[in-house]
Amino acid sequence: MGRIVDRVRALALAWGAPGLSLVAFLDSSFLPLPGITDILLIVMVTRHKELLLLYVAATTLGSIGGCVSMHYLGRKGGEALVRRRFAGPTVERAMASLRRHGLIAVLIPTLLPPPAPFKIFMLLAGAVGIRVTRFAMAIALGRGLRYLTLGLLAVRYGGRAQVYVRENGAFVSLVAVALLTAGFSVYLLWHKAQGAKSR
Repeated sequence: MGRIVDRVRALALAWGAPGLSLVAFLDSSFLPLPGITDILLIVMVTRHKELLLLYVAATTLGSIGGCVSMHYLGRKGGEALVRRRFAGPTVERAMASLRRHGLIAVLIPTLLPPPAPFKIFMLLAGAVGIRVTRFAMAIALGRGLRYLTLGLLAVRYGGRAQVYVRENGAFVSLVAVALLTAGFSVYLLWHKAQGAKSR
């Protein structure tokens, strides 16, 4: 596995933005590459700060493609496929979260650093029938914010951004999730109030 990771890393560095997109696609789909996408993005933005937005867009698009492929597998294979791949209690909790919270349960894992569970939510989103367009929009928002933050850290701190992310990534991600959850709760309350007024 280490040899594959080394080859993928070398390929991405040689190809630039398309390489980043490919790594993000593989990492978000069938080939686990925990942390590699983040590290490569930081390295490449540090080397070419002027290409920040291009690298963030390429990485985000690759991740969307990988996630949509997992969504498709989940839709075709359904719950049975997921249960063969993941342990029972994890599946139950993820299914309950997706059925209760829908897209917010897709969005939150996109913001969390590895090794947070991610692919199980992508597969189950297809299995529970979340529409692919809404699913892709949630991935674009979550991954776009995550990769833009990493890119800005690379611009600010250069190579030290990797150390910063390693030491503070979990805390920053949890703050982002808390803000997202609070915003979503406010939206739900507002939506409920608007519905009550229109009756």
